Amino acid sequence: IKVAIETNIFFFQIIAYILSFLPIPDRKEASLVNQLWYSAAQESLRQESSILSLAETLSKSLRVLDLSSCVSLGNRSVQAIASHLLLLTVLRLAWCKELTDWGLLGIEESQEEREHVAKKDAGPKFSRNFGNLGFFQPPPQDLEQEDQILIDFAKHTVQEKRQASLSALTHLQELDLTACGNLTDRSIAKVIRFPELRRLSLSLMPNITDNSLLAVARHCRSLEHLSLNHCVNLTDKGFIEAAGSLPRLQHLILSGCNQLTTWTLKAIGQECQQLKSLDVSMCSRISMADVEHFQSYFPLQSQASIQSRFVGGADLSISL
Repeated sequence: IKVAIETNIFFFQIIAYILSFLPIPDRKEASLVNQLWYSAAQESLRQESSILSLAETLSKSLRVLDLSSCVSLGNRSVQAIASHLLLLTVLRLAWCKELTDWGLLGIEESQEEREHVAKKDAGPKFSRNFGNLGFFQPPPQDLEQEDQILIDFAKHTVQEKRQASLSALTHLQELDLTACGNLTDRSIAKVIRFPELRRLSLSLMPNITDNSLLAVARHCRSLEHLSLNHCVNLTDKGFIEAAGSLPRLQHLILSGCNQLTTWTLKAIGQECQQLKSLDVSMCSRISMADVEHFQSYFPLQSQASIQSRFVGGADLSISL
């Protein structure tokens, strides 16, 4: 009996952990499998309410907060963090795919946005499932009640604080938004304005454009490490205008930015004289000759390096 109980607990924890990586509508769908899955789905739904509670509890002491890969982390949690954890210097939200512009801006979604999300999530995601085949009766509506708990808690912790924007975290020195693919210029250009920020990652964010790059460059003058790999909408024009505002930049990652050409390298070489490393891997419009020409902007004793794998069909790593 003891072994059976321990086995069930183990499987419960595994299922809850797996479900925590799914969006809330998918977890509701999974809860129809059986009672074990239903309980695991309930447990996974408590994640965001726990973060909301944590934000208020640790407000006076927390400096570093790493929530990377909390893929179901929502806008309310980010707004709670911005309301309570004002002394944060490091915030990592990589792969938090549920985040949208509204969360960073500290405002409620528009009615049009809510209706779009509701329409997208309406109905089952699969044509047939265990629940609608009749193998299991649908569970009671506790999952819906769990959603209401999150909403009520958010009203208490966020709305009473007037839904703080991420820009309230004025002491940030590192911010990681890697793969937060729902974010656009709408929030990045308005919120990422931190005078003390040294490290910023906006990698794998296909919706940002030169507008975000220019805003970041103008309002984050202390930047030393900037990661923009696979931001496919960035262009030479953006870097030509932004490079002069990044005098302290030491490390720049641009791999997979396929619109960039030698003009970007020229702007960076002329303006970013403290640069130590540059990654232009898989930038299809930058050639080996462009990379070699880039060397001329730096003194021979410089220890900077260029990573340019697959540029011109070759692997070229040059120490400057």
